[in-house]
Amino acid sequence: MTRLVLARRLGDDLARIEAHLRAHDSSDVEARLAEVLDALQVLALHPLIGRKLEHGQRELVIGRGARGCVALYTYDALDDVVAVAALRAQREAGFSGA
Repeated sequence: MTRLVLARRLGDDLARIEAHLRAHDSSDVEARLAEVLDALQVLALHPLIGRKLEHGQRELVIGRGARGCVALYTYDALDDVVAVAALRAQREAGFSGA
């Protein structure tokens, strides 16, 4: 199985997403964040599932619409490692600092 590595900055990304959810009176914020983390596990089984970007990066869309998030990651086939670099809400303009 492919090894999944999460960047340290994901904690900041999740905190930003959580703050946004709480500010907009979203229900069951903890469960929604858990869904995002659970969805990242699919990369361990299907590392090429995300859409291709430049420089070997990929995006995994998690959820849909206002509830959706996007994970930015790379896959190293030689070492069989997925490195998740960043998370953002689907409606955010882009990845900051990634």
